[in-house]
Amino acid sequence: MGYDCDLLVVGAGAAGTMAAGQAARRGASVLLFDKNARIGRKLMITGKGRCNVTNNCGRDRFLEAVRRNPRFLYSAFDAFPPQEVMRFFEEQGVPLKTERGARVFPVSDRAVDIVDALRRFDDANGVRFRQNRVLSLLTREGVVTGVSTADGGRFSARAVLLATGGLSYPLTGSTGDGYRLAESAGHTVLPAAASLTALITEEPWCGELMGLSLKNVTLTLKKGKKVLFSELGELMFTHFGISGPLVLSASSYIDGDCSDYALFIDLKPGLDPGRLDARLLRDWDEMKNRAFINSLDRLLPRALAPVVVSLSGIDAKTQVNAVTREQRASLAALLKALPLTVRSLRPVEEAVVTRGGVKTSEVSPKTMESKLVKGLYFAGELLDLDAVTGGFNLQIAFSTGYLAGISAAGAILEMQNQGNEEHRG
Repeated sequence: MGYDCDLLVVGAGAAGTMAAGQAARRGASVLLFDKNARIGRKLMITGKGRCNVTNNCGRDRFLEAVRRNPRFLYSAFDAFPPQEVMRFFEEQGVPLKTERGARVFPVSDRAVDIVDALRRFDDANGVRFRQNRVLSLLTREGVVTGVSTADGGRFSARAVLLATGGLSYPLTGSTGDGYRLAESAGHTVLPAAASLTALITEEPWCGELMGLSLKNVTLTLKKGKKVLFSELGELMFTHFGISGPLVLSASSYIDGDCSDYALFIDLKPGLDPGRLDARLLRDWDEMKNRAFINSLDRLLPRALAPVVVSLSGIDAKTQVNAVTREQRASLAALLKALPLTVRSLRPVEEAVVTRGGVKTSEVSPKTMESKLVKGLYFAGELLDLDAVTGGFNLQIAFSTGYLAGISAAGAILEMQNQGNEEHRG
């Protein structure tokens, strides 16, 4: 049987382009399909256009950051860890830098440099790109044989690799096609939901603070008395609630009914309650006759002070020298744990990453090949894998894409060798 290619890759995002180039580099002829005219549409907007390529960490830290099915990633991580991802892009001519939290970015702060590097890598290794939408998988007796496309085309291949992403940012092409294709092959697809998304809160004062960013605060998420997440960083108030890096990471710990969860912002994580009380006394000693409403300018952003005054229960017009020790203790407790009530997650279309996807128990972690259909491979966000913010999700994409690409190429080469031996025989 003649084939249009050895490997057909569906989806030209981080996982798909990495898989295609790695397979081609090892001798496979590769066709890369995407609905968009340009590869890496979602990559272009990651990290606010800067592209947080990976996290410069070891395996333990990486697996700790993965929210679902971290053990599935042992082989993928070992095959292509962050340090190899960094070496790859620097060899492609993109200098990188490591910032706070071991987050890795291009020195240029331009996501397009990462996208262009992947395109150069694929082109240099002979990957052929086609703008087309794949409608269905072609299979025969439990073996994948190719795909059919929206324009009526049928393409035969020795192997097919699905890397179509999830449902987040649908304008980039992530519209759930891969879920449908996987289900058609008999795979279980777990329901898609938002992960790494902003949070809608009950408090109306969040909307009043829209646009205010808080840096170097600690956000804590609790379920009952159990602390699920607590981290220092940055967040921002919006018209619906809160957003920003801390909030996105916290959101990945929320499953089911949001009423079970509570959020607290430590506005002064560098001060324990005793030192915070001393700070208040020192500030107020210099403004003894000032009204409480005007006494927090040195401690808080101007816009936030009236909210804290209102929540404190202390009359705004009280002179600071009349504030009691008990009131001061109550104020300090509020500054150390400003409460927020979670109403819901923002829609999955706005999420950085999609939770859910192809059930990992139906995929080989050592090769990324389907356990149900021979020659069918998976990579990236299409799988039920997601992590907190910090470059971990792109690392998942690159690691699974790399492993799927080299595994497919290895299997194809073995098939070709067997075919040659049979022909000679």
